[in-house]
Amino acid sequence: MKNRIAIVLLALTMSACGSDDLFLVSTPPLASVVPVYPRSIEVLDVVLPAYAAQADILVQEADGALRPLGGALWADDPQLGITHALARQLDLGTTATAAPEPWPLFDSPDRRVQVTIDRMVARASGEMELGGQFAILSPSGGAQEYLRRFDIRQPLTGVEPQRVAEAMGRALGVLSDQIAESLAR
Repeated sequence: MKNRIAIVLLALTMSACGSDDLFLVSTPPLASVVPVYPRSIEVLDVVLPAYAAQADILVQEADGALRPLGGALWADDPQLGITHALARQLDLGTTATAAPEPWPLFDSPDRRVQVTIDRMVARASGEMELGGQFAILSPSGGAQEYLRRFDIRQPLTGVEPQRVAEAMGRALGVLSDQIAESLAR
């Protein structure tokens, strides 16, 4: 009898876990291709604050608390998803070949990009905030290395998971543009 109860409880737990909806970070359309100096760019794993590295899609409510949107999860590991989204946007939005780490080619990349996000917040007040810094690194030491801060805010058209994913995609698009512009100098 105890085994049957345990099996029923396990089945209920498993079915409850399967009810979560998964959301991808949206990819905004590219406006143009930016000519950049490096021929190849490696995007290192993005560094996220602990709350943003969770699978739950969070919204900051009026009281300041970050709360999960019930049953809504990021479809991919947030660190991996954001790293791959930035690499894809840099690959398509610049004249360079860009890829996430580990670098897949034999020759080292001309430049590496390290992004550290210290704020990634969807606010119930109606904006997505993405802040932190990015570093442009030179593996060969032959080019100048530098840091740039970013503070990006995109409107949220609602606090539904899909609206948060769309705003996150737009914010990452702006970040990708800022990185591309810094590489074009």
